[in-house]
Amino acid sequence: MNKTIDNYSLPETITTALANGINIVRAFREQFGYSIEDLAVSCGLTSLEIETIESGQNSDPSKLERIAHALGLPSNAMIIEDSKRLSA
Repeated sequence: MNKTIDNYSLPETITTALANGINIVRAFREQFGYSIEDLAVSCGLTSLEIETIESGQNSDPSKLERIAHALGLPSNAMIIEDSKRLSA
């Protein structure tokens, strides 16, 4: 069963990646075929910032919203999933 975020159903590939411990940003980035550099340019962050977020060292909500927007996702998609993982 797919998870939903504000009526957005997470693809099975994403839920599988999350179940395997993959960071949600990395899972979506790879799903959409973005390199770290491509995503950084698309959302106005640096490659290092993307790498830091994907490693779980930084989950600044404003950066997660920018990434979600660049990927065409609901603005809170990354934040909701990230907060669920932190509370688990």
